[in-house]
Amino acid sequence: MKNKRMKALLLIGFLIINTVIRAQSVSTAEEDITKAKEWITSLSLNDSSKENRLIQVVATHLSTIKDWHNTHPASTVPAGINPLDGKPLSELHRQIIADSAIPSTTHESLMSGLRKDLSEDQVALVLDKYTIGKVAFTMKGYQSIVPDMTATETAEIQKLLEKAREQAVDYKSMKEISAIFEIYKTQAEQYLNNHGRNWRQMYGDYTKKIKAEKEAKKQK
Repeated sequence: MKNKRMKALLLIGFLIINTVIRAQSVSTAEEDITKAKEWITSLSLNDSSKENRLIQVVATHLSTIKDWHNTHPASTVPAGINPLDGKPLSELHRQIIADSAIPSTTHESLMSGLRKDLSEDQVALVLDKYTIGKVAFTMKGYQSIVPDMTATETAEIQKLLEKAREQAVDYKSMKEISAIFEIYKTQAEQYLNNHGRNWRQMYGDYTKKIKAEKEAKKQK
């Protein structure tokens, strides 16, 4: 009798858990579809067939990224050191490593799906939605810090930031996205140093200027 009750309780528990999991999956899918609709409709394509295809592409990608992230926590990556500097891997580093192991087909499906119906400029607008406009924001920062930035310097840094944006879309959190951008920002600063600029000096001069401007405002 006790065994029957136990089996019945286990069965009920399993059904409840299964129902909750299914409900969470539906909720997650709905959230991703809502976000995808918002991003795609902002393009004003005026073509429902294209919009529906693109919404499905983006929503599928968002769900896949989220599912991979949730099932591959930082703890799945053993603690160790960063071979570049010898420092212990942080929780963020370990999470990025775990998320970076997602099959490349996830990214390829997103990009091919977008390019099937959009121009490169429109694809960039969608990727900007994923990364909350970090390319333009970061470029504006460089233009403020680097005096008389040349067209060649601008083009090279723009290219690096666009690479950062495309890579960053496969990561779930903004902390991870920012960390991916930091990789390419370091490359941009190395590029400036290798072509006659002194990044540390320019950045120091810029921060002094901003500080002086703040002090001047206080005195008014």
